[in-house]
Amino acid sequence: MPLMDHLGELRRRLVIVLASLFITALVLYFATPTIIVFLLEPIKEFMPSSSLALLGDSSSTGMIVTSPLGGFSIRFRVAIFMSFVVCSPIVLWEILAFFLPALKPNERRWVVPTLAVGICLFVIGIVFCYKVILGAAFGWMMGESDAIGTTLPDAETYLKAIMGLLIAFGIAFELPLIVFYLVVFNLVPYKTFRKNWRTIYVVLLVFCAMVTPDASPVTMGFMFAALLSMYELSLLFSRIVLARRIAKQKAEGTYIEPDEDDEDDDDEEDDDDGSSDDSEEDDDEEEERPSTARRRFQR
Repeated sequence: MPLMDHLGELRRRLVIVLASLFITALVLYFATPTIIVFLLEPIKEFMPSSSLALLGDSSSTGMIVTSPLGGFSIRFRVAIFMSFVVCSPIVLWEILAFFLPALKPNERRWVVPTLAVGICLFVIGIVFCYKVILGAAFGWMMGESDAIGTTLPDAETYLKAIMGLLIAFGIAFELPLIVFYLVVFNLVPYKTFRKNWRTIYVVLLVFCAMVTPDASPVTMGFMFAALLSMYELSLLFSRIVLARRIAKQKAEGTYIEPDEDDEDDDDEEDDDDGSSDDSEEDDDEEEERPSTARRRFQR
């Protein structure tokens, strides 16, 4: 496919994604007060008492807005967030559909399972954050804030932190899918992941510190534990798939053993060549020393 056709296809996919997000956001904008109350539900116990009293009233969110234009921007931001969650199947499908023409026929059968697993992992990440992370993270942060002063329930600050955590966990939970395909398609060998496990663990820890918007050790620790567990599970599933593939190839007589011994022999030969070269250089130096001594004696 020519470059201009690729660009045209990319533009068409982007228009579909943006249009679906915009239309869904317009519809959800009118339901944002109810959505905000739902988002604040896990952290009700950590909010000031005045806000808790207002949260009991269905017509109020218990938050304060510090500017006249703040209400519109907050509601529109919440609507965009919810539209991204609702339209996540469309977004994932358009991403996969863009790369679909480049896949081989035997690889295209993985598209639908990938879409289903990707959507499930994204939703599981958001639910895990909503049920487990928000309460623990805001409990720690409110304890730190109350130690030095009174915390005001600013709507923009609270909702920005909540939505950032939910999106961060939803995207981070896609890690098993990425690792699985890197191993199954032999883009990164399984042994490479196992050999460099210390480096990968450090990278996961740094990634958790970067994507958590509150930068609290509680949130980072929970995310690291979840990602580490899913990373190990993805490697386990990858190993099972590879074992079945190897067994099938052996049954068909098409399996080729990796040439690890040849590589070791090549390394040993290189070492032998290097040592022989060094010994020859040492012999030449020893031969030169007596000749220089004789010249000095003759002089």
